[in-house]
Amino acid sequence: MSLPDWISEFSKPDHLWYLKRLSANDTLANKSHQAGPYIPKELLFRALPGLGNPAVENPRVQIDAFVDSGTEARSVTAIWYNNRHWGGTRNETRVTGWGGGASALLDPDSTGALAVFVFANGAIASGATAIHVWVCSGYQDEMFEDLVGPVDPGRAITWRPGEPVSLFNTGVVRSSCAMAPSEMPPHWLQAFPSPTEIVRRSVEMQPLQSQTPDDRLIRRRKCEFEIFKSVEEAIEAPKVAAGFASLDQFLVLAQTILQRRKSRSGRSLELHAREIFLEEGLVEGHQFSHGGVSEGDKKPDFLFPSEQAYQDGSFPEDRLRMLAAKTTARDRWRQVLNEADRIKVKHLLTLQEGVSENQFAEMEAASLQLVVPANLIEAFPESVKPKLMTLDQFIYDVRALG
Repeated sequence: MSLPDWISEFSKPDHLWYLKRLSANDTLANKSHQAGPYIPKELLFRALPGLGNPAVENPRVQIDAFVDSGTEARSVTAIWYNNRHWGGTRNETRVTGWGGGASALLDPDSTGALAVFVFANGAIASGATAIHVWVCSGYQDEMFEDLVGPVDPGRAITWRPGEPVSLFNTGVVRSSCAMAPSEMPPHWLQAFPSPTEIVRRSVEMQPLQSQTPDDRLIRRRKCEFEIFKSVEEAIEAPKVAAGFASLDQFLVLAQTILQRRKSRSGRSLELHAREIFLEEGLVEGHQFSHGGVSEGDKKPDFLFPSEQAYQDGSFPEDRLRMLAAKTTARDRWRQVLNEADRIKVKHLLTLQEGVSENQFAEMEAASLQLVVPANLIEAFPESVKPKLMTLDQFIYDVRALG
């Protein structure tokens, strides 16, 4: 079945979707021997009502599972390890029996891939009758993100097709950066603020000057997302609640919201990186250029020490650096390789939660250096960890280039 046909087949109101990017803990990339991709128990209790029974020790439900992006079909077991109700401390769910390394879900090379789980009939009281899964390859994830909006690493989306409220229901718990309409600048409620404005507000709300650049980046992105969601709900939720005169009107609004989310996700990481470079004392135009031209129409996210230095043929090439910022590296890292011809080793800042050893070997052979926030490094295989660079280390490296 083709991907468009698959999406059409499972876009039914009685189905329940769960979309996430597979981390190294979900697959077997870091050899953690997890039972399978993490799925929150709240969702499993909803999709499989027989699972959430505290009167039974470690209740379990058998269900047929199909990985339709390949040819896998097997019976899997959803288990609620609930011994906290029986004097212990464990309280988590797992779906086991995916077939180990033979499954595309657990294949280390699937790390970073968007995986879509559809619980057939999972939105009705009798519970799901099967689980259908699509593990994306290439740029297939863009088709899903056109449908539900961006799915960033570490942030899953739960969606029931045809349910308007799902436009705002991402399963993310509000943080202290959530804003009421009365706290927003009045012009934000008239026209959606730019990504730059929202990033700057997150910096104001989370200055974190005593924290490392790596910690600031992660915490501010979480804050920025909460601000974005607050503004989105303030502006768009009343329109959804008021209803629509036609399906076309609803689809226009939905598409506007989804495209705005994708635009925000695409630019967020580089805008946060720019703010941190400035805070760390790097002078824009002299120690780094944001969006400068390398060759022709090529515009790397960042050039160091500057676009002018890059364009100066007499400037030593071993003192030039470039940095691309991509939330996910899987499949997209190759785009970085042609962004600055004078620079042999390309640097890529990513939030992807791990890569397989095979994926990393390909990157290394292509002279790509991953830059990963320090608190995400644990998600990578042991053999890869020493070869990663933190954002703090990257900043230290580029300070003396000018």
